[in-house]
Amino acid sequence: MPQIALNWLLQRPTVATVLIGARNEEQLRQNLGAVGWNLTPEQVKMLDEASTARPAYPYWHQHGFEERNPFPV
Repeated sequence: MPQIALNWLLQRPTVATVLIGARNEEQLRQNLGAVGWNLTPEQVKMLDEASTARPAYPYWHQHGFEERNPFPV
């Protein structure tokens, strides 16, 4: 799971770097296994959907009134 999470983070367009904190050599090796391969677009989409947070009030409520709250330019 850590490799999948780190690989997903490395593919995020807004993430410039990922810091890892390994307590021992085995954890470091496992974390380094997150590079050299990529999740498929379908897998990234599934993880994106699973990690989407609901906006806090009043932002979630305002989504129903887009004509009054247009997307910022």
